[in-house]
Amino acid sequence: MTQHFIVIGNPIAHSKSPEIHTLFATQTGIDIRYQRQYCPDDEASFIAVIEAFFRGGGVGANVTVPFKQVAYDCCLARGGLSEHAKVTGAVNTLLLNKTLLDNGASVAEAVYGDNTDGQGLVNHITSLSWPLDGAHVALIGAGGAARGVIMPLIESGIATLTIANRTLNKATDLVNELSNASPIINEQQIKTCRTAELSGQFDLIINATSIGLSDATLPLSAALNCQYAYDMMYGRTLPFLQHFAARGAQISDGYGMLIGQAALSFEHWTGHTIDVAQATKILNKS
Repeated sequence: MTQHFIVIGNPIAHSKSPEIHTLFATQTGIDIRYQRQYCPDDEASFIAVIEAFFRGGGVGANVTVPFKQVAYDCCLARGGLSEHAKVTGAVNTLLLNKTLLDNGASVAEAVYGDNTDGQGLVNHITSLSWPLDGAHVALIGAGGAARGVIMPLIESGIATLTIANRTLNKATDLVNELSNASPIINEQQIKTCRTAELSGQFDLIINATSIGLSDATLPLSAALNCQYAYDMMYGRTLPFLQHFAARGAQISDGYGMLIGQAALSFEHWTGHTIDVAQATKILNKS
């Protein structure tokens, strides 16, 4: 029987998730249909989409910008959250809580959320042989994408983290929320600043904003440099990466992260473990 999956976002036409999960299905020998799902940028529309999907027999959904925090709120009020999703306050993976369903809950009441973004990012950076242990890292952005990766970055052993955002209060509020949610997130280990004020030398700078999907550019200081630059976006030429490549940095877009987080989501949904290295080789050739 065909299992149905979707990825929900706005924009969504650029998403390569269908290609990735179709390859995973081929690897594991199961029959799936995975589609892109555009959703208007409001909470009511998002809830309507996921309820219709799961009531129609859907097995699992991925969530991308700008709905990761909306998905968190939805799951908090319904089928629950994984421990990692609770800490990060963002959800990228939806499925049904079978325990609740077995106890008589409706499909709409049993939507459960997890977040696989952070471990997908860390796994990809590690596969690139970019050192994280003891690294000084800057993260640009304070939205759902940033929320999902802060805890795994700290768990990887980085020395310091600077979170830069256009609105400073949003960055400082994020640090306060996460430090209250998890004892491993030490406020003293994390600095915050406005994006335009981010400067100095970092081992790694990560762009967790979606600005690369438009023609806009980040207001980066001329005094900002790094050895490695990573953009969590993918699928087009990214000015953030061009900027740091011109300064001699090694660069990567977020396609490898996408594959890594997708593999973790796929395992949640189907119970099948993916050979990520093999999948990445195949997808990079396609």
